Amino acid sequence: MTRSIDTYVLADGRTLAYTCSGAPDGVPVVAHHGTPGSRLFAGLLSDAAAAEGVRLIVPDRPGYGRSSPPPSDWTWWDWQDDLTELLDAMSIDRAALLGFSGGGPFAVAAATSEWASRLGLVSSVIPPAETGLATLSKIPLAVRLLFRAASALATAAGPGTIVTQYTDRPVSAPTARAVAEDFHEALRQDTRAVERENRSFATTALDPNRLSAPTHAWHGTRDDNTPLAPVRAFINAAGGSMETTEADHLGTLLDHRADVFRWLGSG
Repeated sequence: MTRSIDTYVLADGRTLAYTCSGAPDGVPVVAHHGTPGSRLFAGLLSDAAAAEGVRLIVPDRPGYGRSSPPPSDWTWWDWQDDLTELLDAMSIDRAALLGFSGGGPFAVAAATSEWASRLGLVSSVIPPAETGLATLSKIPLAVRLLFRAASALATAAGPGTIVTQYTDRPVSAPTARAVAEDFHEALRQDTRAVERENRSFATTALDPNRLSAPTHAWHGTRDDNTPLAPVRAFINAAGGSMETTEADHLGTLLDHRADVFRWLGSG
């Protein structure tokens, strides 16, 4: 599926890069990549979005890919302002939101906007998180050094090295390439965005009471990257619904892409 790549200059001079794919006249869905990740996350989603009549928009969050780094005091609650500005420029006044893994908190923040129609969370981080990376982020430079080493190893060893960080199952060659391309593009500038986001996951809580958009989560019972219990508690507090599946972190996304877009598009 061909993906167009575009950029938008925000009012404060920062650049947001994004891809558009799927059905051009379909229901707009803004997908939030993982941590790390990039607009090339669309490589795992575009075909399913097109099949379900969804217009898929995937931005590089600030500091990833080709998007400018954010101000020093920027948080995921500021992301909704960046995204609102981008959607206004695209003449989109209503959109659904998808958050995968570390993109979950940013999708939640954006879903508090008046234009948000639905929120879908897949294998989502729910802060305050006690994942290994969130804990490691408390040590200065630790996450940066880890991902620099991981990037070098993946470049030498190939896509499979990256895929095994997210799933134990065998995946097709195109899926492995898409995961690897997303990972490498995420670190195009440096690893500061990964460190910043993981630190925020460890220290800042999400408030479910700020959500008003209908919310549904998909989460694997074998997900070793993001725990199930915090997601269940968050969804219950937010008055949303949840579906568990016998899959791991990436496996949940791969198995339920069509279901996710069907639900998001129906709003």
